[in-house]
Amino acid sequence: MQVGNLQVRIAMLAAAVLAGSSCSAKKPVVVAHAATAPPAITASPADPASPAKQAQASASPPSAREPNSAPAQAQLATPTAEAVSSTTAPAPDPVADLIARVEREYQAGMDAYQAGQTDSAKQHFDSACNALLDSKLDIRSDNRLEQEFERIVTGIDKLNLGDLADADAQKSEPAPIDETNGITPSADAKTKAKAQAEIKATHSDLPLMMTDQVAGYISYFSTHGRGTFERAYARSGRYHDMMVSILKEEGVPQDLIYLAQAESGFHPLAVSRVGARGIWQFMASRARGYGLQHNMWVDERQDPAKSTRAAARHLRDLYAQFGDWYLAMAAYNSGPGTVQAAVKRTGYADFWELYQRNVLPKETRNYVPIILAVTIMAKNPSQYGFDDVNMDEPVAYDEVEIDYPVSLRLVAECVDSTTEQLQDLNPSLLRLSTPRQGKFELRLPAGTRDTYRTAIASIPPDMRLWWRYHKVEPGDTVASLAHSYRVSAKSIETANHLEGADLEQNAHLIIPIAPSKHPVDTATYARRITRYHVRRGDTVESVAENFGVSPKMLRRWNGLHSDSLQGRRVLALHLPISPGSEKTLTASRTSLAHRRTSEVASNEVAAENPRASNTEDSSEGTAVLRHTVRSGETLYSIATAYKTTVAALKRSNGNVAILRPGMILIVQPAQ
Repeated sequence: MQVGNLQVRIAMLAAAVLAGSSCSAKKPVVVAHAATAPPAITASPADPASPAKQAQASASPPSAREPNSAPAQAQLATPTAEAVSSTTAPAPDPVADLIARVEREYQAGMDAYQAGQTDSAKQHFDSACNALLDSKLDIRSDNRLEQEFERIVTGIDKLNLGDLADADAQKSEPAPIDETNGITPSADAKTKAKAQAEIKATHSDLPLMMTDQVAGYISYFSTHGRGTFERAYARSGRYHDMMVSILKEEGVPQDLIYLAQAESGFHPLAVSRVGARGIWQFMASRARGYGLQHNMWVDERQDPAKSTRAAARHLRDLYAQFGDWYLAMAAYNSGPGTVQAAVKRTGYADFWELYQRNVLPKETRNYVPIILAVTIMAKNPSQYGFDDVNMDEPVAYDEVEIDYPVSLRLVAECVDSTTEQLQDLNPSLLRLSTPRQGKFELRLPAGTRDTYRTAIASIPPDMRLWWRYHKVEPGDTVASLAHSYRVSAKSIETANHLEGADLEQNAHLIIPIAPSKHPVDTATYARRITRYHVRRGDTVESVAENFGVSPKMLRRWNGLHSDSLQGRRVLALHLPISPGSEKTLTASRTSLAHRRTSEVASNEVAAENPRASNTEDSSEGTAVLRHTVRSGETLYSIATAYKTTVAALKRSNGNVAILRPGMILIVQPAQ
């Protein structure tokens, strides 16, 4: 069974059940000057039930609904003599029987996965999905079925089986704020005292205050969350100067840049669980109110410069409303209405007072301490061991204003670049082409503006979505190019005014591809299901807009016939992905899937035993190292240690973007 088939079945199940994405709410920032710090809060999450216990609970009918109903396993057992002699036999329970069958397959899949038998695991998971899918029972009609569905889909998704084949296609990154906002770490007295001393010597245009909560997050980012902080800190080098300049122009504190570090880790493609996007994590409606365009072609929430200006203006407006930067940040997180209601309810326009009185959402209460912790650490990197981080460099680029649609593949060919590089320079583009109407500021690799203008002039404006611009390589002939691009040799000769059969090496040829051969309007979606819990006021249009998908697709995935979500608790959707290059899509899908499938068992063993790292494999004559990622390591630090490059690491590991302790990386030392 192929990984894709399993994901398709999960998608079909999700559409039938409305198995939506669990997305926590977008969080604003809070600013307040409190004289009294609230006491430390220590998180004490309940231990989750083991898979076996969860399976038993899912397979058993809820006692509150059917107090006399026996568990599914009991119903499948051989009846006793008393039951046989009873005048009234127990009514058959098809739901319990179905759950029992699904559970057997699911548990067999989990056992196989834990044993490193991924192919067998996928077959069992596929059988579990098929049992639900092929059943004539309506999953929504019985709470037991719906719970079982949620459990197995969540369990399968957590195993990341889809990543074995699609890792190179998935470009979006979870917003770090979702993870850090879900915890409330306890304070460490030593950490707090050290940070308290540093605040006195730290210059900031935001008020800095030390509380147990701030100290708790400093401790977290110094230990378990060190990798999260270091990746964001390194990435800030690319955007810092640009952002600080815009914040200064808009008349707001320049240290608000650390709000972006906490929110998204400076990743333009970061997406939160509720569809907030970009470096500044704007929801669609708020972004539109500050002039950020969002349609099926472009989402300017993902444009670093434009979203920074919009965020600065939004924060400036919030400060004008509350007169306090902490409250302004809190309102950025949960909305001005939420903060205003808390102030009105208590009579205190002070963040820490609102914190103590527990009148703000948990995410908002944690939000300000997170921002303060990040600010203190980022402004004192050497004290926390980050002074040797390899910072990203700002990327220089040319910009050209265009008023026609053009394929990024064609642009890449015109400037001898790649679609990946162009997507990186133009993160607001949702597709491999520019908008169909209006003007667009296209960013090009530095020094290529004139080259692009010269090359694109040879392509008719109405053909720039389909035609190609080919650089002649050794061995190319008109016939071979015609075969590769599936066009006629005559059309190539006519478009390029060729008279002979010989092609000059490194010359460029126009390839006139018929529009019908390349449907560029088709969006690409991740295979993995995202589950979204419907909130009050949601509509199909608003949810689709927040996640950057079309309302039509959202309705199709969930079997909806209108824009109303009344009675719906969860929705299933697939996040739009940033497509990879043609080379990636053709070569990596086979080689990467094969390599990762064969390595996953050893990777899991190594993840359980971090000491089993840096092993060599010379089966192909070249030393290949396997490195176990440790806490705090980054692609930059690992590449430096092995004298290779970040690009090479990504190439060998499916364009991995996020490192987690215990992850195994393949390292190909530089030749």
